[in-house]
Amino acid sequence: MSMAHEATEDPTKPGLYEIRIKGHLDDKWAGWFEGLTITRGDNGETLLRGPVGDQAALHGLLRKVRDLGLPLLAVNPAAPRQANSSAIDVDAERNNKETNL
Repeated sequence: MSMAHEATEDPTKPGLYEIRIKGHLDDKWAGWFEGLTITRGDNGETLLRGPVGDQAALHGLLRKVRDLGLPLLAVNPAAPRQANSSAIDVDAERNNKETNL
């Protein structure tokens, strides 16, 4: 039985990532985290989100989280956010149906 994992994306290309940690980071850490956005949740967690150059850069960011002593909860590739794209599509479809009636 093979344990090989087939990668779907090139790990040398930049990607968008979300790093979730337990605890809150102040905005002063934004520069240290190379421009990632810092979002503090009501649940006591912080979400770091933004572009990461490659896997080496991702590992560097994870070392920084480790150095802060905050528990790492999750690291996930993220899809680019599209503002209200589904709402726009639903409204456009609804308008087309009403026009065709």
